[in-house]
Order: sequence, then structure tokens, then C-alpha cells
Amino acid sequence: RIGIARGPPDRHVDCAAMKRPSSPAPIAKAPPADQGSAPLPLWALFAGFLAAAFFIYYPVLHGEFLWDDAGHVTAPALQSWSGLGRIWFEPGATQQYYPLLHSVFWLEHAIWGDATVGYHMINILWHALSACLLVAVLRRLAVPGALLAGLFFLVHPVCVESVAWISEQKNTLSLVFYLTAVLAWLRFDEHRRPADYALATLWFAAALLTKTVTATLPAALLVVAWWRRGRLSWQNDVIPLLPWFALGIAGGLFTAHFERTSIGAQGTEFALGFADRLVLSGRVFWFYLGKLLWPADLIFVYPRWTVDAGVAWQWLFPAAGLALLAGLAWRARRSRHELAAALLFGGSLFPALGFFNVYPFVFSYVADHFQYLASLAIFAAAGAAFTRLPLLPRQIAVAVLFGLLAVLARNQTADYRNNFVLYEATLRKNPDAWLAHHNLGMMLTESGQYAEALPHIQRTLELRPDYAEAMNNLGNTLTHLGRAHEAIAPLERAIQLKPRFGLAHNTLGVAFMNLGRADEGRAQFEAAVRLQPDYAMAHRNLGQALFTAKLVPEATQQLAEAVRLDPADAQARIQLGTALAMQAKYAEALPHFEVALELTPNSADAHLRLAMTLRALGRTEESNHQYLEAIRLDPNLAR
Repeated sequence: RIGIARGPPDRHVDCAAMKRPSSPAPIAKAPPADQGSAPLPLWALFAGFLAAAFFIYYPVLHGEFLWDDAGHVTAPALQSWSGLGRIWFEPGATQQYYPLLHSVFWLEHAIWGDATVGYHMINILWHALSACLLVAVLRRLAVPGALLAGLFFLVHPVCVESVAWISEQKNTLSLVFYLTAVLAWLRFDEHRRPADYALATLWFAAALLTKTVTATLPAALLVVAWWRRGRLSWQNDVIPLLPWFALGIAGGLFTAHFERTSIGAQGTEFALGFADRLVLSGRVFWFYLGKLLWPADLIFVYPRWTVDAGVAWQWLFPAAGLALLAGLAWRARRSRHELAAALLFGGSLFPALGFFNVYPFVFSYVADHFQYLASLAIFAAAGAAFTRLPLLPRQIAVAVLFGLLAVLARNQTADYRNNFVLYEATLRKNPDAWLAHHNLGMMLTESGQYAEALPHIQRTLELRPDYAEAMNNLGNTLTHLGRAHEAIAPLERAIQLKPRFGLAHNTLGVAFMNLGRADEGRAQFEAAVRLQPDYAMAHRNLGQALFTAKLVPEATQQLAEAVRLDPADAQARIQLGTALAMQAKYAEALPHFEVALELTPNSADAHLRLAMTLRALGRTEESNHQYLEAIRLDPNLAR
């Protein structure tokens, strides 16, 4: 239980040190946290924070899945117990190897499936809990303004991307583990009990297995120890954290390798020299600090800077950062607070400063969710700074600032309701965001709005001419617009740029089939399933091509594989049932038509084929009912 905050006794002060008045104070002196009143109990604080968080994030509560949410919410192949084992022991089974995160997603999917409201509620819960834990940590450290720091973190618009975007549960959940590990470490630091150390280590490991940006925690704890005592003890501060450093470095290196080899964070877009990365790191640092102090024009995809160490003015960013550090180091002779906050902020940002490749650097070097963890240091410093104001001006300033930030955050949250709103909002602020153009074009294509999609796809290729995915999307859109002959060239170029691009082979196969070039189409489908064996749509298209060529047994095999890979594909089930019925396997065909009708109750084609199968099985009354239902849905079938 946390009562009145007070610093732990200093176990490192000896008599000789006490005789030297010029030595730094053993523990950083600070007025009690939450001055002026008894601190609220944590349960009451959490209830209030949770209510405020739900008010701010209500606009997104029933929002849809966004961009890469499908890569995080548990895929059908992983929803079983064996799938849970794959999450832990098969790197690559999930989009990123964060097994604890994906285990939580697995559990959530088992409870509410694909209902987004559950995921949003959990994200809001983690965020409110993290704000409460931040207050608890700062109280434990006797940092003044702990409650204000938690409030600023709770309502700041920069946090919206992490809380409103389901994929970023990696941020909200890992921060819960991170702050819990800090509390456990502080308990160990006070009592030096092995059980406390083991518990703290477990919480740190949980944070790492949720998101490896938390690998910065042991370095942050050393900064905190220096801030409290003015020096570090090798025996008491450094040695106990060496295993944590080993865990963090191992996790970070594995994630960096996985990001390069499995996600694609390599190539010309990442070809920055060391000097370029130094320049970039300075600019990234000031960008994030600026957005915390002045949260205007927050964008899902920020403009991608041109980084060139040969341009003199770009060195102003790292130079200003070093000047700030030097000034704070000079001031640390009198007060360590500001330097500690800067070190915590910059150190926690280190994985996102540009020294390591992460895939989002393809479209922007910065993103709001990259500073979710690092922002805690600035909020803590801001909370402490506000306590220096007289009581009445402080209360007025806090009320105004809290209300303003809450309104800005709620307005920002509204942009995350669905992909269309998000990308349109992005393009209003950043018209050259090729990612937003591409994804918006894809969504319009998937919704059948091919004419509306075409300009976005073409603009994507103007901004990024050799983007194979956009060329594939262009070919798909042109094919659906009846311009398959124009689709061949961009699709062949996409395959030339990315030879193992199974999706483009499949799209090219569709274009060939539309042009009546069946043999070429079938060859492309075969290439697609060879390159990407788990690509259900390619198996379905190959099965249909084989069926058209009257190779019914071979078609049945491909369609069965398509259904295995994607059990919810109603069209694949209809095609498989038809292929089985063609071979007089009516009993085997029947369940596929029944499932297809469960998936698409208004499919006249499914009713018709089910009717024919029931008739073949001698179930005439049921067959007649299905015939009539098919006619009701499509009167053109009456003949």
C-alpha cells in the first residue's frame, strides 16, 4: 500500500561522506508529492482516470479495425491451443514476435472474437492503469506533482494513436508491465529481498515480451538511482541490473533482426550513413519534444524528411541537443531534476531515434506512438514544475490545460473511427502521404469503388514510382474497370521488382483470365500458390481455372485447400461444393453449401446449388424450399 510518499533511506552514506559538506546530497530532495492535500488512494484514482479515459476515447469505442490491425488480432490459423503454442515457439507466425502481447490478443479473441469494442475497451483500460501506475511510481519517488503528471499523460493528444489504434496495445500493455516492474524494483531497492528482485525481473521480462522498446528500463533505473543519491553504487545499483541489460540487449537485437529480415526494414529507403543517422536523431528528439509541448497538427503519417548530413543546417538539431545536455549537466551541480528528466526522455526514445531500422521509416521517421513510453519523463517534469506555482494560479492553469488537452485528444480520437476517416484526415494535413493514398485506394477497390480508387493509386505511384504493391493494386483496379489489357504492364513490372510477389502473380492471372488467355492465367495462379502456399485466394482462383479446364479432381484439391486456409470464404465453399457435386459426391458437397448460406444468407447462387444437391439426395421438399428462396432473392432464376 502506498501512503504518504517518502524516499527510502540511503544505505550508501558513510561517516566520512557525512563529514564532507561539499559532497552531493545522498538523496535528491523534493517536496512531498501532491502537495496541499492527502493523496487519493490508488483505487479511487484509477476509477477517476478510467472514467476520464472513456470520455476522451468514446468516439472510437465502436470504431473499426485500422490499417494493420488484422496482423495483430489473432488470425484463424492461430485461434486454437496449438496456435497459442505457435505464437510462442514459431517466430513469424505473428506479424512481430511479441508472444505475450499476442497471447493476450489470443485470449481476447477467444472472449469476444472480432468485435472491436472489446479491444478498444481493453486499450483504454491499460492506458488508464498506466496513468495510475505513473502516479504510484512518482509518489514512491517523492516527486512533486505526481497526480498532475498522471493527468497530463492520461489526456495528452500525443497518446491518442497508441490508445485508439488496436495494434498499439503493444504500447499500452507493455507500459503497464514496465511501470509495475519499476514499482517492484523500488521495493527491492528499499529492502533488498531476493523475492522482490525475482518479481521485478518477471515484470520486466513480461514488458520485453510485449514490446522490446521497454529494454531501456535498466538504463532508466540507473538514471533514477543517480538522481536520488547523486552517484551510483556498482554493488547495489549496477550489478543487480546486469541481467536486465543482457535480457534487454538480446530482445532488442532479435527485434531489430526480425524487423529487417521478416518485416522488410532494409533496402534503399534505409540506406543512411552514420552521420545521417546522427542528424536524424537530433531532429527526431526535438520533433517529439515539440509535439509534447505544443500538440498541434498531429498526423497519423507525418511527412518523411530528406536527411542529408552534407546539409549544414541539419546539424543544428543534434548540436542543439548536445547544448541542452551540456546546460543541464552544468545545472546538475545544483539540481539534478532537469538532467534526469532529459536523460530519461532521450534514453527511452533511443530505439526510435533512427539508429535502428524499423519498417515505418519507409513512409515517415516519426510517429506519435513511438514516444508513448518516453513521454512519461516530460509529464513527470511538467507535473513537478506546476507545483512551484502558487496554489490558486496552479489550480486555474491545471484546470484550463486539462480541459484543453482533453478536448484536443477527443477530437483527435474521432479520426481513428475507421480507415476512411483516418486516411482522409491524414491527406488533409499531409497530401503527399503515399501510404494514405495507397491504403485508401486499396479500400476503395475492395469496396467496389474502382473509379474512385484509381486516382489515389496513380498518385501513390507518382510519389513512389517503384512500389510493387501499388502496381499490383493498379492492375487489380484496371482489371475490374474492364481495362485488363492495361493491367498487364504494371503487374509484370511489379513481379519484376519483387519476383516472389505471390499476390501480383494472382492478380496477373485474373487479368489473363479476363482476356481469355486461360493457360497463362492458370500458370500465374500456379506460381502464386507455389510462392505463397498459404494464400487462400490463389488456391481458389487456381481451382476455378482448373474447373473451367474440366480438370475437376485437380480443381477439387485446390478448392479444398482454399477452404482449409480460409473457412469463412463462402465463394470458395460454393465452388468446392459444385466441384464435388460434379463428381456425384453430393453428401460431401452438402455441408459446404450449408456453411456458405450461413456466411451469406442472401446468396441466391448458394440457395440454388443447395437446392440442386438436396434434389440429388432425394430430399425433394427441402430442395423445393431452397429453389423458391433462390427465386425470391433473384427473380431472374425463375426460368
